[in-house]
Amino acid sequence: MDVKILTTLEFPKIIHRLSQHAATSLGKSIAESLQPVTDLEAVKKTLQATDEAYTADRLKGSAPFGGVVDITAPLHRARIGGTLNSEELLNIAATSRGGRRVKKHISVLHEDNPIPMLQHIAEQISEHKQLEDAIFECIDDQAEVMDSASAALASIRRELRNGESRIREKMDQMIRSSSVQKMLQDSIVTLRNDRYVIPVKQEYRSHFGGIVHDQSGSGATLFIEPEAIVAMNNKLRELKAGELREIEKILQKLTALASDYVEDLIFNLDLLGQIDFAYAKARLAHGMKATLPRMNDRGFLKLKRGRHPLIAADQVVPIDVELGNQYTAIIVTGPNTGGKTVSLKTIGLLSLMAMSGLFVPAEDGSQLCVFDAIYADIGDEQSIEQSLSTFSSHLKNIIRILGTMTSKSLVLLDELGAGTDPAEGSALAIAILEHVHAMESRIVATTHYSELKAYAYNRKGVINASMEFDVATLSPTYRLLVGVPGRSNAFAIAERLGLKRSIIEHARGEVSEEDQRVENMIASLEENRLGAETERQTAESLRREMETLRARHEAERLRFEEQKEKLLLKAQDEAREAVAKAKREAEQIIADLRKLAMEEGASIKEHKLIEARRKLDEAAPELQKAKKGGTKTAAKTAKIEAGDEVTVYSLNQKGTVVEIHGSDATVQLGIMKMKVALDDLELLKGAAASKTQQPKQAASLKRSKEENFKMELDLRGENLEEAILEVDRFLDEAFLSGLAQVAIIHGKGTGVLRTGIQQYLRKHSHVKSFRLGNYGEGGVGVTVAELK
Repeated sequence: MDVKILTTLEFPKIIHRLSQHAATSLGKSIAESLQPVTDLEAVKKTLQATDEAYTADRLKGSAPFGGVVDITAPLHRARIGGTLNSEELLNIAATSRGGRRVKKHISVLHEDNPIPMLQHIAEQISEHKQLEDAIFECIDDQAEVMDSASAALASIRRELRNGESRIREKMDQMIRSSSVQKMLQDSIVTLRNDRYVIPVKQEYRSHFGGIVHDQSGSGATLFIEPEAIVAMNNKLRELKAGELREIEKILQKLTALASDYVEDLIFNLDLLGQIDFAYAKARLAHGMKATLPRMNDRGFLKLKRGRHPLIAADQVVPIDVELGNQYTAIIVTGPNTGGKTVSLKTIGLLSLMAMSGLFVPAEDGSQLCVFDAIYADIGDEQSIEQSLSTFSSHLKNIIRILGTMTSKSLVLLDELGAGTDPAEGSALAIAILEHVHAMESRIVATTHYSELKAYAYNRKGVINASMEFDVATLSPTYRLLVGVPGRSNAFAIAERLGLKRSIIEHARGEVSEEDQRVENMIASLEENRLGAETERQTAESLRREMETLRARHEAERLRFEEQKEKLLLKAQDEAREAVAKAKREAEQIIADLRKLAMEEGASIKEHKLIEARRKLDEAAPELQKAKKGGTKTAAKTAKIEAGDEVTVYSLNQKGTVVEIHGSDATVQLGIMKMKVALDDLELLKGAAASKTQQPKQAASLKRSKEENFKMELDLRGENLEEAILEVDRFLDEAFLSGLAQVAIIHGKGTGVLRTGIQQYLRKHSHVKSFRLGNYGEGGVGVTVAELK
């Protein structure tokens, strides 16, 4: 890509921002050398890497690049046999450790959120923990070789510390002596040329033997190494020389170890640079609020609210542009400072960014093309040195573009044909546009010439566009309007500014009839556009309102479902509790029956009791029946005597009182006698009223076939005629057994059986009322009949 074009479109500024997001010098170097790519597959791969880094950075933050530095130069020196210093070796170890951390970070992230491209790069990073440990065991964080690096070094440094301690003790004794203190400028011990000295006054020089190492600027003070410690300082110097030799041996050993891994470490640097570069692109995208564009190589681009990345977010005006589908050329017209050039640069710069693997500041769904080249002629390039006018400079640049562009190129021309006679300039501009259009290149051009509006209107594949201008405020809005040519607005502006109407009308008369028709056409288009824009905004408002209502309705539905589920669970809990209570009461009744049978010698067989318990286990009592307390309370006012017909509340069965003893009564229930509390009884008929029925009731109790009588009749699969006969027989037997209610199971099916049975029940003499089954009784598949 031409460097001049990149500079014109301000691509280097994007590169500078990108490099600032790099965490290492490796990533920064790659960022600074970034160039647009013209191969579609290569662009897609670089964008995928950016997308993966964008996801990784959003989920876990940046990779841990701490300690990673460019160690290329030290590695090359190690390879040719040079000895590295402690700082260089420390950087090698830190970079190797940093590479391991980055590799682990990406590997862990890849397990939960697949990032295949970054994982492929990271898994190639080689690990050299042995080298790291060897260096970290010898060199500390301040790049100092530690005593533990070797036994010899530890011994030498121990002797050094002891020697320095002895020298300081000796010299401290000297300076504390009253005879010596008067000869010293200060009572201190200091260093000169790595040897311990004391500051002696000039006049006492002869009183001290030893060596003078330095003197003050005034010459009044001499820094003397006393003769008594010369030998000790010499010994110290020898030890320090030995220390340096031992450190050199250690560094040579570590350098030799590092030289074995030079190729792996250099390759690691390249991999780490690529990963850092990907993260830098991701952080740039975060900063610009950019999105991943869809790429193609068929010359199609579609920007949705594209923004120029170098304009502040609170000032930039987004543009919507589509090029390369129904039309391949856009002619943008409008006043100066209206934003035409910015729109032109936005299209070019965002295309360059996408071709470089960068996200673009536009909404999701934007598409961009991989062009073989992008050409731009933007701005005033007048050259005094070359004696070129503005027109000549632009024309020379355009000639170069026309000579190198292809059908897969994007051409951006600003103020096409400007700088010369309007008639000739407009004719030349149309000719250039026609040539580019014939080459099938994609072109976006800006112009002032009204002739180009008519050209774009009449030419297939070419469309007008303009920068919106608010006549009311006499200022541009910087919105790009594709499909609408720009108006001159000169007359409207003049009228708003107060120019006499007679002058404006005279000016209108000077405009040619053809130009007037064009202006009228543009005015009509503008009016239609504004109307469509208003309708679009209204439709958008309605759409948002509908989405809000739909969301609210969905929330209410979910809340209803949740409440229904809670109520259902509560009902189930209540039903289980009621069943458990009924089972407890039934067990108690059975126990009482067994006890009664033993006391009175009644012939109640054990297997019948077991069968009764099984039926009670399968039964689900109605929860609503607990609400009959009012009737029970009212019935207590009547006195119950032997022979009375009563209802037993706990069993919901009718019976006859045999005898009364205290607060209890013996009740005949079918073939069984039970001892029941008087509070559990309700009087139905007195003894006198029921005498006429006693023989009939007694006779029915002795029917042997009633001993195994069931309280339900299953008719599923029967036809209606057979079912009616079964129901008639079943109701007679139930009535003779003294049952209060029975259940007839007819199933749901088509409803024919249910309807026929219920019609028959309405006329039956034994049936008091009937209803469909409740929850837990079978619902609409069961009819429950209450007998007289």
